[in-house]
Amino acid sequence: MSNHHLNYLEQLEAESIHIFREIAAQFERPALLFSGGKDSITLVHLARKAFAPGKIPFPLVHIDTGHNFQEALDYRDAMAASIHADLIVRKVEDTIKAKSLTEAKGKFPSRNWLQTYTLLDTIEEFKFDACIGGARRDEEKARAKERIFSVRDDFGQWNPKLQRPELWNTYNGRINKGENVRVFPISNWTELDIWNYIKHENIALPSIYFSHERELIVHEGQLVALSDFVLRESTDVIVTKRIRYRTVGDMTCTAAVESNALTLDEVISEITAAKISERGETRIDDRVTEAAMEDRKKNGYF
Repeated sequence: MSNHHLNYLEQLEAESIHIFREIAAQFERPALLFSGGKDSITLVHLARKAFAPGKIPFPLVHIDTGHNFQEALDYRDAMAASIHADLIVRKVEDTIKAKSLTEAKGKFPSRNWLQTYTLLDTIEEFKFDACIGGARRDEEKARAKERIFSVRDDFGQWNPKLQRPELWNTYNGRINKGENVRVFPISNWTELDIWNYIKHENIALPSIYFSHERELIVHEGQLVALSDFVLRESTDVIVTKRIRYRTVGDMTCTAAVESNALTLDEVISEITAAKISERGETRIDDRVTEAAMEDRKKNGYF
């Protein structure tokens, strides 16, 4: 890796660390949303650097849909224990029962829309005034409309037309009672930046990000893991392939990519050659409508 590239990663790291320190300075009860995916893992690594040698001064929060990859859950628990972080887990299943919510039907019954209820309830339960997440502007066009400090109203809703200016790395975290802020410290990073940083920092990842063999359903050209959460039909084409995941979401809405990449260098080579974004290639739920992500965000989704 060239010195120029290292300097670029160092600049991204410095910006993210600055944002973390602004969060600690401006908010009373922040939380870091953590799923066991590569972006939230990178956030934890940056937070540890920002507050070293002390402990991360806010909890890790996972909104568990119940449809997760086991590899990500195992990693989540192991990481929280290894860095002595406070881990809060709240389950969408509990919210469904408590609020008598109706789950999605069909072949891929994603709980992503219902996840919003659990997130907003968790924010209210712990009185969080800022939730830190790993969204990046290159993921999906609705993400590109976000500021780094993105204010949500007292109903948890987001208005893309009411965004505050952020000039010269100055972030305004002032909020009214009942409002909260979603903060995106890696907003200016790309998927390739994340992978190069993971390699440079030697950050461990769940095995699901590297090539492995798995039984899959072929659905409209996408490879979806065979699981108890996907409705299997007699017409399904079941295959076994060597695959990996570019992004780790619910098993009901996350497709795999064929891959023999076993190392970080091999993954980086694949990402460099990719012509489709990770969400565009692997997220089934973003195909519901062209504005699927933006609609969810307006209603309180992260």
